[in-house]
Amino acid sequence: MLSFRLKILVVLFFLTSSVIAQPKPAYELYRANGKKIRYPRMLKKLQKADIVFFGELHNNAIAHWLELELAMDLHERQSIQLGAEMLEADNQKSLDAYLKGEIDISEYKNQTRLWPNYKTDYAPIVDWAKENNIRFTATNIPRRFANMVYKDDFKALDSLSEKEKSWIAPLPIPLDVELETYQEILTMMGDHGTLLLVKAQAIKDATMAHFILKNKQPNTLFLHYNGAFHTNKHEGIVWYINKYKEGLKVKTITTVEQTDISKLEGQHRNTADYILVVPETMTKTY
Repeated sequence: MLSFRLKILVVLFFLTSSVIAQPKPAYELYRANGKKIRYPRMLKKLQKADIVFFGELHNNAIAHWLELELAMDLHERQSIQLGAEMLEADNQKSLDAYLKGEIDISEYKNQTRLWPNYKTDYAPIVDWAKENNIRFTATNIPRRFANMVYKDDFKALDSLSEKEKSWIAPLPIPLDVELETYQEILTMMGDHGTLLLVKAQAIKDATMAHFILKNKQPNTLFLHYNGAFHTNKHEGIVWYINKYKEGLKVKTITTVEQTDISKLEGQHRNTADYILVVPETMTKTY
């Protein structure tokens, strides 16, 4: 029989080993109410939607990885198309030409205003869409037009040509400045949180909603990538989707970071249908 001292050493060994061997998950998924959900279950739920918004943190490596994984998994099960905030409507022709193989990557980059992190974070999705003949819509307003609104209100857009107006949502756009996320802009941004900043955000949201609806194909799930704030709390783009066309089944995913991902923090509940929680220490893409 083991001596008492040896028994103590054995117990301490297993206790120490259990602490050292704690699992280190790269992410957890939660429902809006804070209950955990497994990826296959979420995938099954998302398949029933007309539009799925994947709200990312722009420098989050796990979010970018899961964006592509989700697209591939949905594509195996049904017809899908893609769209993204990171590509602007006036660049649709160059995007289409690249997807069709009419121009190479060099020419595509020359013709298109790409985000600095495009190569690592968005090129894998676009190139996968190219390989699989997936429709991809550049949904965002040209950033110079959003800047015009920020500087001189919606009236600045009246001076645009008809061609330029074809790259934004039809004017005038509806606006509810009392939406919770728009009110957050006013408080979070301090002196910079002006009504004009809210309007600049709104023209982006309205334009993305407009081009999603304009390009959505029948019996096809539209998977859209955007910054989480644009769809958190089912506002932003989702509010405009519902304003422009009622009755669509919309599901949202948001991305948050926490020190401890084993439990969803209270402030993140009800920000989306599904919450992707990533450790704060996760590698950033920039």
